[in-house]
Amino acid sequence: MELNLKKPICFFDLETTGINVAKDRIVEIAILKVFPNGNKESHTWRVNPEMAIPAETSAIHGITDEMVANEPTFKELATKVYALIKDSDLGGFNSNRFDIPLLAEELLRAEVDFDMKKAMSVDVQTIFHKMEKRTLEAAYKFYCDKDLKDAHSAAADTNATYEVLKSQLDRYSDLENDVNFLADFSSHRDHADFAGFISYNEDGVEVFSFGKYKGSLVTDIMEKDSGYFGWLLNADFPLYTKKVLTRIRLQKLNTKF
Repeated sequence: MELNLKKPICFFDLETTGINVAKDRIVEIAILKVFPNGNKESHTWRVNPEMAIPAETSAIHGITDEMVANEPTFKELATKVYALIKDSDLGGFNSNRFDIPLLAEELLRAEVDFDMKKAMSVDVQTIFHKMEKRTLEAAYKFYCDKDLKDAHSAAADTNATYEVLKSQLDRYSDLENDVNFLADFSSHRDHADFAGFISYNEDGVEVFSFGKYKGSLVTDIMEKDSGYFGWLLNADFPLYTKKVLTRIRLQKLNTKF
C-alpha cells in the first residue's frame, strides 16, 4: 500500500558517535524524501563529527575517524539537510526518542532554527510495538518459553510477571539489576523537550522533571530563583532543552505586558 500523503515525508536515519543527545554528533545521515505523487529523492552524507568516534561505536556502524576526516562538518551540510526537510513530515525507526532529538541539536548548533516538534513524526518502531502482540502471555512465552495457564487470574499473572522480569535481566546484559534503573528504563513520560528534563503535569503545564525542583512549575522557579535559570542555560544541557526554557520565559514575560 502506498502512503496517502498531503505533503512530503522524509524518512531518515543517523549514525552517530554515541547515544548522548546533548554531546554526541552525527557521522552519517541518510534521508529518503517521498512526495505525494510517489516520487522519491534520496541522499546520504558522511559527516566529520569534529570529535573522536569511540572504538565501541565504530564496531557497531563501521565508521572510523579516518573515514570521515575529510568529510564536511554538519554545519557545512546543515542548509542542504534543512532544505530537504523543511516542508516535510518526518519518519524513522525509534526516531521520536533518538534521531529527531539529535538532529534537532545538530541543527541548532549550526544556527538553523527549525522547530522539529511542529512537523508530524511517524515512528515505525512505536507502530510495531503497538500493533504486534505485547500481552503478558506473549512475553511469558517469548522470555520463559512457557504457556501461561490461568491467564488473567491475579496469582498466575503476578508470578508470570516476576519470572518475565528475571528472564529479561538474564537476557539483556545492559539492563541493570536495580529497581531505580528499571523504573526509569520502563517509564514513559510526556516531555516538553526531547531529553526529558521538562515534562507536562496533569494540567498540561511545564514542570521540571529532575533535580532539586523536580515537580515544580518552571514559571514559578524562574520567578523564585532566577539564578537557577541562568545556570541551566550555561550548563551542559541539550540546546533544545534550553530553547524550551527560553520559550517558557518569553511567554511568561509577554503575559506581564
